[in-house]
Amino acid sequence: MFRRTRSEWLGNIRGDVLSGLVVALALIPEAIAFSIIAGVDPKIGLYASFSIAVITAIAGGRPGMISAATAATAVLMVTLVRDHGLQYLLAATVLAGLIQIVAGLLKLGYVMRFVSKSVMTGFVNALAILIFMAQLPELIGVPHLTYVMVAAGLAIIYLFPRLTRAVPSPLICILVLTAVSLALGLDLRTVGDMGELPSTLPVFLLPDIPLTMETLLIILPYSAAVAAVGLLESLMTATIVDELTDTRSDRNRECIGQGLANTVTGFMGGMAGCAMIGQSVINVKSGGRGRLSCFCAGVFLLFLIVVLGDWVRLIPMAALVAIMIMVSIGTFSWASIGHLRSHPRSSSIVMLATVITVVATHNLAIGVLIGVLLSGIFFAWKIAQLFRVTSTLSDDGATRTYVVEGQVFFASAEDFAAAFDVREALDRVVIDVSRAHIWDISSVAALDMIVLKFRREATEVEIIGLNAASETIVDRLAIHDKPGAMERLMGH
Repeated sequence: MFRRTRSEWLGNIRGDVLSGLVVALALIPEAIAFSIIAGVDPKIGLYASFSIAVITAIAGGRPGMISAATAATAVLMVTLVRDHGLQYLLAATVLAGLIQIVAGLLKLGYVMRFVSKSVMTGFVNALAILIFMAQLPELIGVPHLTYVMVAAGLAIIYLFPRLTRAVPSPLICILVLTAVSLALGLDLRTVGDMGELPSTLPVFLLPDIPLTMETLLIILPYSAAVAAVGLLESLMTATIVDELTDTRSDRNRECIGQGLANTVTGFMGGMAGCAMIGQSVINVKSGGRGRLSCFCAGVFLLFLIVVLGDWVRLIPMAALVAIMIMVSIGTFSWASIGHLRSHPRSSSIVMLATVITVVATHNLAIGVLIGVLLSGIFFAWKIAQLFRVTSTLSDDGATRTYVVEGQVFFASAEDFAAAFDVREALDRVVIDVSRAHIWDISSVAALDMIVLKFRREATEVEIIGLNAASETIVDRLAIHDKPGAMERLMGH
């Protein structure tokens, strides 16, 4: 335990500190922008990013992952702030955190196993597109010099690593472009133009709201939505960081860590947040691997805005836009375009549907939900195709044996029922299910119907080969051997 904790915190000090500094600089404009999205003062997002980053670094289950105020949760709070004000936003943030803690204690992190690779790829590609689209306001209707600075920033980011990887190239990009802008007195949009930076530390406070059932009913829908979207994005980001670093995260601990972060943040005057895929990719690509990177990102962010705010205001937005374009390019799975023709058509459809839905709605949760539903439908359809029933007639023509193979469930129950000829004049029918599995109430109902219809024609029916799981569900739900079964059939 001690060795593991030491490795997570002190195993990569230099890389974590430098990457944390880069992430902190990139967090500033995003936190301000997300505050504007939610309709609150910029300091709400900045305080939230500091608090969430520090707490998830300590309590989260994914070292090297960056959490802060995000657009995904900010958009969910817009109407709450508009209709009820800031104090309700803070209360909703606290409640969202408590819901996430309960989710972690109930071990709901395991539900991520039901999100397919195609949905993950679609989610990542959609996020990359959204990150790029978020930069467009800084690229449209601006002086031509902005494009030159962005191009120079991209050149530094991609070419500087050929000289040395000792210092993250995004950090060099920020320093060089800021120095050039100041030395030449360039008239460019800067971080200071995004909004007023706070000059004091956050303080503990209780949301000023009436503690009534009416208040709870107002904030609960928002809190539940924020909790769900926050956990979804956090767990998917954790999976991506897992793949980038060849390590595994503790998903249930991450749920609890995100919940603690949001709960505390609400009491510190901050808005809800979650893990950030783009910033996490920046962190990993800049050398961040341990908890120290996220912790440093939060501490550096607070230090930059409170102590060095006058200098941070001078950073040209072109430098940060160049970094975010690099992130969007690095986040997008370019190989997935080539895989559209080689992968199964259903997988490609799921990936594209997820991308289109997320980009169209700007809602990551809806996109993932559509992707998961489509994945489930395609999976059920494929399994249903593997089902078949064959039969053989005995030499004396009195007994027919039906052999069922595959999975009998709601999608194949109709084919199962249609495979039997109940009007054939037989003395005895044997239904061999030793190569099949009966899964649900639909398949049991179909079996009941077949057995009872044969018995109605005075044909003896025997079911053989039920495995243990199938026998359990048939014994519990089937009615063909229970009193009054034939009357129920005749009633239909």
